[in-house]
Amino acid sequence: MPITAKELAKELHLSTAAVSMALNDKPGVSAETRKRVRIAAEKYGYDFQRINSRKIRTGAIDFIVYKKSGAIVDDTPFFSKVSEGIQSACAEEGYHLRTQYLYEADFTEKDLERIQFSDSAGLILLGTEMVTPDLRPFLSLPLPVVVLDSYFESFTCDTVLINNEQGAYLAARHLIQTCKAQPGYLKSSYRINNFLERENGFRKSVRAHGMSFSQSIVHELTPSVNGAYSDMKEILKWNEPLARCYFADNDLIAAGAIKAFREAGKRIPEDVAVIGFDNIPLSQILDLTTINVPKEFMGQLAAKQLFARIRDPKLPAVKISVQTSLVDRYSC
Repeated sequence: MPITAKELAKELHLSTAAVSMALNDKPGVSAETRKRVRIAAEKYGYDFQRINSRKIRTGAIDFIVYKKSGAIVDDTPFFSKVSEGIQSACAEEGYHLRTQYLYEADFTEKDLERIQFSDSAGLILLGTEMVTPDLRPFLSLPLPVVVLDSYFESFTCDTVLINNEQGAYLAARHLIQTCKAQPGYLKSSYRINNFLERENGFRKSVRAHGMSFSQSIVHELTPSVNGAYSDMKEILKWNEPLARCYFADNDLIAAGAIKAFREAGKRIPEDVAVIGFDNIPLSQILDLTTINVPKEFMGQLAAKQLFARIRDPKLPAVKISVQTSLVDRYSC
């Protein structure tokens, strides 16, 4: 019986991931290790047809939800809509969608082995909370990968993400034009790439309208309704200076802040105007002006790019940035 990659790894005292990278000509191992693995694979009768067959295999699509703190990625309306888009695209293509939650604290090489030796045809990786070292192990797998909702300069891989800068720019511009005042910023206390990009867009818009960002009032709030509400209650308690209007990193922050403002007797939008980001269902209930993200469309795009990658692994990697739009409601 031919030796398996897992058995080969044990024989060479290497990780399964290292053997996989060597056999599949993936970056991440030295030329010496690659040569050593290849020689041993031939010696022990490894079936190289297994590698070639993966390029045109059918099976499941794995949607990997990588969670670090859980403060951002959760079963939110945003996540649900993205997942629906992936599901619909998979159904059209005849793939079964398998959603897996992987937690940083519990993540081991066995998780990678389980994916690699399953019937997986490819991965869609929700990278919202990821940083560069988190992504590297997944790109070592001999499977096509599309990263959703984050971008990493140091890796060459397919990416589908929100144009966060453009959305935040639109929001700040709307506040300035509507309120005729310098906008403040309700900034998430938990920092991820999306929020950093939104801050950049906010800064650019403020400067483009002849204002200095240093003059904008900034409050750091927890990125959840209850957390933002409690944080803003504390700010109001100590009578800290308030802006006439605010851009919030997401709708949850905006909703929590608005609740605190109203309890303090502030009228929305007459005394304080607020714009959120994401256009989750809660924003419609609250009549919140927000930035719409075509969430289901993003999921569909990610899946379709993965199918293209499965069909032709030699395609150039792409970065697909999805534009946003302003939804003008009552809060501004």
